[in-house]
Amino acid sequence: MEQTVAAPGAQAKTEGPESTADIAKKIAELRRDRQWTLKDAAQATGVASSTLSKIERQELSPTISTLQKIASGFGLDVIQLLSNQEQPQKLAGRRSITRAGQGSVHPTKTCINEVLCHDLKHKRMTPLYTTIGARSIDDYSSWPKSDAEIFLYVIKGTLVVNSRLYEPIELHEGDSMYYDASTEHLWTSKGAEDAQILWMISNN
Repeated sequence: MEQTVAAPGAQAKTEGPESTADIAKKIAELRRDRQWTLKDAAQATGVASSTLSKIERQELSPTISTLQKIASGFGLDVIQLLSNQEQPQKLAGRRSITRAGQGSVHPTKTCINEVLCHDLKHKRMTPLYTTIGARSIDDYSSWPKSDAEIFLYVIKGTLVVNSRLYEPIELHEGDSMYYDASTEHLWTSKGAEDAQILWMISNN
């Protein structure tokens, strides 16, 4: 879920940060508000201070897994980190609808992440629609991991799941997978077509 080039299909509306610059600014502001050094932030989030520095300098586009760790360290959920909206009152029976192409789009160097139902804060899971542009693990700057559990479903194309523990495995249209993200994984597409994936990521 790290990084491509343009959104899948229709143009998508974005609410809140939609670029590396916006995310970098938000993280830097959060750190300044808490009067944290990069070392302090690294200890709180579990993300290396060098990685945080590169993100703040817009030299690195963070993966969703990395954003989850950063958000958790700052006492937020990932949607709050990606949004400039105020925290709404938590209500029972709430719901959210995302029309086709109307998610909050966050492109990176290896994929395009479209956050679905992004108006709801403090969700127990984060739903994402992702187009994977990477074709090699060398396209990634690091192997991300988090405390989350992840479910993914391949909507289109062929997804190659690369793991530190297992041999690469191919997932095709209609295939799904549930896994513990505490082990590093990377995701690449195989063939000319970019794989399109639906993810459900637990928010711990």
